[in-house]
Amino acid sequence: MLKIDLYTEISCPWCIIGHHRLDKVLAERFAGLDVDIRQHPVLLLPDAPAQGLYIPDLLRSRYGITDPKASFARPEAEARASGLALDLSRQLWTYRTQPAHGLILAARGRGTQHPLAVAITEAYFLEAKAISDADVLAEIAMAYRFEREEARAIALDPAQHRRVEQAARQAAEAGVRSVPHFVFGGRIAITGGRSEDEIASAIREAAGIAGSA
Repeated sequence: MLKIDLYTEISCPWCIIGHHRLDKVLAERFAGLDVDIRQHPVLLLPDAPAQGLYIPDLLRSRYGITDPKASFARPEAEARASGLALDLSRQLWTYRTQPAHGLILAARGRGTQHPLAVAITEAYFLEAKAISDADVLAEIAMAYRFEREEARAIALDPAQHRRVEQAARQAAEAGVRSVPHFVFGGRIAITGGRSEDEIASAIREAAGIAGSA
C-alpha cells in the first residue's frame, strides 16, 4: 500500500485542483494501486471570523489586487485543463476552516477522510457553501459515516479546533510552506499546482513502478 500524505487548506483554489488531479491520476493511471490518503490541515487564515471575509477586499488589502478576475484566471485555466469546471467568482467569501478540518480529522478512523475532505472542498468552491457553518458541515458529513448531531458537535468542539491548530503547527514545523503539499511513500514530496504528469511521476517513483503509467 502506498501512503499519500496530503496537506491542504479547504479555501485554497490550488487545493481543489490538487485533490482533483490526484484522484484523476490514481483512477486513470494507477487503477490497481492500493493507496492510503491521509489528510493534514494547513490554516492559511487561522484568525478568519466565522462569518467570513470578502475575498475581493482581502485581495486588495493584502496583495494590492484590484481586479479579482486577474488572480482567478490562472487557477481556473489549470482546473479546466484537468476537466474541473472551476469558477472562482462563484465563491467570494473565505471562512474559518477549523470546524471543517476538525471533521476531516475525525473521519480518519471511519475510513472516509479523503472523500470527506474532497466533498467539503467542492461544497465550498462549486456550491459556494459557508463551510464554517456547523449545520452545513453536518449535512455533508452524513454521507461519510457521521450522524448529523455527532458531526455538528465535532464541528463546534473547541478542543477539536485546538487539535487542528496543533496539527497545522506541526505541519509548518515539518517544513510545509505552501499548499497543496503531497508526500508519497513518506519520502517523495511535491508542492503547489503540479501537473497530472508530475503527480504521476512522483507516484511511480514512490511506489517503485518502472516506466510510464
